[in-house]
Amino acid sequence: MVIDVGIVLLLVWMHFVSDFVFQSDYVAKNKSNSNLVLLQHVLIYGLPFYLFGALFAVVNVILHFIVDWCTSRITSKLWAAGKVHWFFVTIGFDQALHMSCLILTYIWLVQ
Repeated sequence: MVIDVGIVLLLVWMHFVSDFVFQSDYVAKNKSNSNLVLLQHVLIYGLPFYLFGALFAVVNVILHFIVDWCTSRITSKLWAAGKVHWFFVTIGFDQALHMSCLILTYIWLVQ
């Protein structure tokens, strides 16, 4: 199981742009309490990943929805409770899960 470092870097930067730059303030604030807003987020998120094929994009949209459904609800509660450290721990965990999904599905479906 070997993956080119250039592909890993491409996935990292595509993820960053798709997950943060393409996410509006409205989506960031509301995806934790609306599945429709979360769906909007993951559909926009998935568009650039069609570069690796439709199946790769669709699988990662589904995985992204599942991860964000869980982590966005946790982070909204942590933030409201003023638990800033655990909020950021959860954000870091969320990002590690997303990158793991992208790399593993690349190896599984594209490589």
